[in-house]
Amino acid sequence: MATIGIATACGKQNYEDADVQVFSELLTDPDVVLLDVRTPSEYAEGHIAGAINLDQAQDDFLQQATAVLAKDKKIAVYCRGGRRSAHAAGKLAAEGYQCVNLKGGITAWKEAGQAVTTDTYEVDVFKTKSGKTVRFHALMHASIRIEYDGQEIEIDPVSKLRDRSIDYTAMPKADYIFLTHEHGDHYDTATLQLLSTERTQLLTNQRCADLYGSGQVMVNGQRTQLAEDFAVEAVPAYNTTEGHLQFHPKGRDNGYILTLDGLRIYIAGDTEDIPEMSAIKDIDIAFLPCNQPYTMTPEQLVNAARTIKPKVLFPYHYGQTDVSAIPSQLRGEGIDVRIRHYE
Repeated sequence: MATIGIATACGKQNYEDADVQVFSELLTDPDVVLLDVRTPSEYAEGHIAGAINLDQAQDDFLQQATAVLAKDKKIAVYCRGGRRSAHAAGKLAAEGYQCVNLKGGITAWKEAGQAVTTDTYEVDVFKTKSGKTVRFHALMHASIRIEYDGQEIEIDPVSKLRDRSIDYTAMPKADYIFLTHEHGDHYDTATLQLLSTERTQLLTNQRCADLYGSGQVMVNGQRTQLAEDFAVEAVPAYNTTEGHLQFHPKGRDNGYILTLDGLRIYIAGDTEDIPEMSAIKDIDIAFLPCNQPYTMTPEQLVNAARTIKPKVLFPYHYGQTDVSAIPSQLRGEGIDVRIRHYE
């Protein structure tokens, strides 16, 4: 069972301890963030699915942690045997976080027969209104994998970008693929062919359909019901800054709003903070791009977030842009900002 300590000044712990059973049950709560505080090499050898990796031995551990972890979320922390994670939990709790440490660490977890994975992509888990699970995998840049109720949804799947690559051969075939536009960091013919079967539905703008030779074309403002519990709306995505208009002309590209059993997800595509965002309402999860000259500056992203007011915000497509200050800039806005590895 979990044990709870409160104070640190008198030598008592200020975080909870949980055994494997309690810890496992805790991870079914979408408001819990899973944190692996081992080294990157240990993490790569095997970790609990969905864990964020921050090495507690690094001098900037707290700085990294406060940049990516929301204080209104419970943090479930583990390491190999429980000692390093206890230390990390204490440090985080002293900064105002509510933490739960896995007693015995991942060693106890595996001994209890619980699964681990070598998938290094960060995973965020949410629940729909009727309790269905939605998992978001942070692949890279603009490429997002979504698992929903046994279905595979891919956003702008690209296998290789500069020195980074995604092994899509290790992933299931797609039920749905959404393409925002034809730029090489969003459109990859070979990956589309790899992920597709005869049942795959490809939703795209006109330019990608022309290039690929097939696909269901959606235009800005169009809404389609894909299944009883799955709807999509194509929304505008374009540049507004003089000198940048040629990158993403108005009317050509799509952003998408996916509604999965009532959970509303806005994937903005390559856009700046355009006026049409004021009409985007009731968003649970938003993916907003951040890298000029092609998309938004951090300041534009903050403005867009304040306009849309999503419950959870993922800055993505940010390349070398520093997005670490965005959580502090949106503090007090009621937006849970999560920084993931969408370089």
